Amino acid sequence: MPKKKTALTIEERLQQALVPAEEQPYEVPENWVWVRLGAVCFFENGYAFKSDKFSSEKGIPVIRISNIKENNVDLDDCIKTLEENIDEKFIVHQGDLLIAMSGATTGKNGVYISANIAYLNQRVGNIKVKNKELLIEKFRNFYIANMQNEILNTAYGGAQPNISSQKMSVMTFPLPPLSEQQRIVERIEELFAKLDEAKERLQEVANSFAVRKAAILHKAFTGELTQQWRRENGVSDESWEEVSLKELSSVIGDGLHGTPVYSENGDYYFINGNNFDDSFIAIKESTKRVSIEEYKKYAVNLNDNTVFLSINGTLGKTAFYNGEPVILGKSACYINVGEKLDKRFLKEMFHTNAFINYANQKATGSTIKNLGLKAIREYLVPLPSLPEQHEIVRLIDDLLARERKAQQTAEQALASIDLMKKSILARAFRGELGTNKASEASALELLKQVLAEN
Repeated sequence: MPKKKTALTIEERLQQALVPAEEQPYEVPENWVWVRLGAVCFFENGYAFKSDKFSSEKGIPVIRISNIKENNVDLDDCIKTLEENIDEKFIVHQGDLLIAMSGATTGKNGVYISANIAYLNQRVGNIKVKNKELLIEKFRNFYIANMQNEILNTAYGGAQPNISSQKMSVMTFPLPPLSEQQRIVERIEELFAKLDEAKERLQEVANSFAVRKAAILHKAFTGELTQQWRRENGVSDESWEEVSLKELSSVIGDGLHGTPVYSENGDYYFINGNNFDDSFIAIKESTKRVSIEEYKKYAVNLNDNTVFLSINGTLGKTAFYNGEPVILGKSACYINVGEKLDKRFLKEMFHTNAFINYANQKATGSTIKNLGLKAIREYLVPLPSLPEQHEIVRLIDDLLARERKAQQTAEQALASIDLMKKSILARAFRGELGTNKASEASALELLKQVLAEN
């Protein structure tokens, strides 16, 4: 008969729980102790629910990896199951910490905050606190969030990384006294709240660029932006006209309403509206090539005063002609402007809400919008004198450059906030937030007490 396993002594259990000095990643305060994660947490792996029992409306939510988002669990697009008699260990409760155990996002984790139960799907793990007198759940949450990259680095497998509960259980964990855990959690939440408030304001600045740009263009093309310029130059406010784009252009046309013969090694390009990047034509790897014969067959007269406008699909993208050897597709409208119109003025006018609204009203098609050449030719351009057009373009360039700089500054600050959060977490688990009280009893004593009671 096989020998019965004898129960481990307190000393043996303590030895299993503690991390030897040579394996400790860094120094922590004297009243902290390095333990294995498995000493303070246990792990549950998910269940392979039957797909034929899934429902989009009825049943209990089943949490999959895709439901773990930004350190939370999102149930909005959660699948449900009608399966019954599910083992208790696969039930997720409020406060549980779930983690992706495989795939490209291995280590991604989030807290389940709903008061209603859910089920744990396969490839999702549940990291549960063993004893709340030894470890605070929020302290666990912050530590695992801090260790997400390290968890991914310990994953095994090639194209599909995986991490096992066994590997998770032997991870190192810096355990402070319980009261210090609480102070650390409160300090992290306090600092994060301030950063989140700043992040919200910065996000508003970054997101409002389009709104501010629209306001600048509105002022530019209603004459408000150059009101002072007109006064200084003796120009009447009544000098503006409304002139059809047809009258201001020598040619308004579009490209081939069909498909040319492509040539893999051709020296010429077949472009559409998706090649316009609001500066010049963007030639991409996916841009089709054509031979000189096709080019000669379909080429149109383009010059330094040509402005391109996307009129099919994504309306309103613009570009200048920059000498690329191209033929055009049907979504590429070209306008060769005349002497009374500055091409830069026209390109900016195409970005105004007034023109965009006009284009959407005149466009045909429900899913794919198409703006006809007739509507473009009939559009009434708000037209000042050429010198005023030049001044408008200069002011737009200057104002938008300032707005882009403000947007970039906000985006850089947003990135630095994320780095600051990572820095706060790193310092928190080194005992460097200034919250530790050396006079408090060591976490080691509490660990011994808990082990003795269990």
